[in-house]
Amino acid sequence: MTPHPLLTVEEIPATESYLRTVGEVFRVFREQGSGCVSYGVQLPDGERWFVKEATTAPAQASLDRAWTFHRAVRHPAIVPQLHRIAVADSGRTAVVMPWRHGESLYGPARARFRALPLASVLRAVDRVLDAHLAVEAVGMVAVDLYDGAFLYDFGADVLHLIDLDEYRPGPFVLQEDRLPGSARFMAPEEWHHGARIDIRTTVYALGRTARLLLDAGDGERAWRGTAGQLAVLERATRADPAERFAGVREFTDAWGAAT
Repeated sequence: MTPHPLLTVEEIPATESYLRTVGEVFRVFREQGSGCVSYGVQLPDGERWFVKEATTAPAQASLDRAWTFHRAVRHPAIVPQLHRIAVADSGRTAVVMPWRHGESLYGPARARFRALPLASVLRAVDRVLDAHLAVEAVGMVAVDLYDGAFLYDFGADVLHLIDLDEYRPGPFVLQEDRLPGSARFMAPEEWHHGARIDIRTTVYALGRTARLLLDAGDGERAWRGTAGQLAVLERATRADPAERFAGVREFTDAWGAAT
C-alpha cells in the first residue's frame, strides 16, 4: 500500500514547501492570533485536508494541548486532529485534519446564519450541546469557546466545531490573570486568578452560545426562541457558578424539555 503523504509521514523539512510537493495548496491562513499558520491542501486523488503548524512556543503549547484533547474526545461535530508531523526546520509540529466546508460564524456569515429558519439554528445549537456531552464525559472543560469555533456549512445545513485548542482536563485553578477567550462567552470566574474552572464554567459558555446563536442581532434584543428556553439560559449563565446547572447533561436535559 502506498504511504499516505499526510497521514503516515513522521517528519518533514518545512510544512508549506512539503505540502506543495504532494498536492495543491488552495488556502493559506497566515496571520492568525493563535500563532499558527494553516493550509488547505488538495491531494491528487481529490482529498482535501487542513494542516495547522505552530510557529511560536505558545502556539506549540496550545497545539500540544489540543492533541491531548483530540485523543480523548471524538464526536461527529468536532473536526479531529488525525496525525501529527514533526517539522525539522522549526523544531515544532504540524497537525493534519480533514477539510470541512463551511464559513466561520465569527464574521459576516453570522448574520446569514441568524437569518436561517429557526429549525436549522436549533439543530446547530443541539449539535454543539451534544458534542459537549462527549467533552464532559471524559472530564474536560471548555476554554475559549466562541463563535470562531463554529464552522457552518450552509449547503449541508450542518455545524462543525473547530479550534478547540484550549480545552483541558478539569477542574483546575486559574494560574493566570484570565483565560483566553471572547468576553461575550466567558464566565465571570475566567477573569480571576485563583478561580476554580470546572464544568459549570462550560455550562456558562454553552448558555452564551445558545443565547447568541438564537438572537437575530448582536444587541441581544431579538430573541428567536421561547420564554422557557430563555429561562434555561438565564440559569445557565448566572454569575455564581453554584446557581448554574451542575453540568452539561443537566443543562442539556433542561434545554430539551424547554424546546
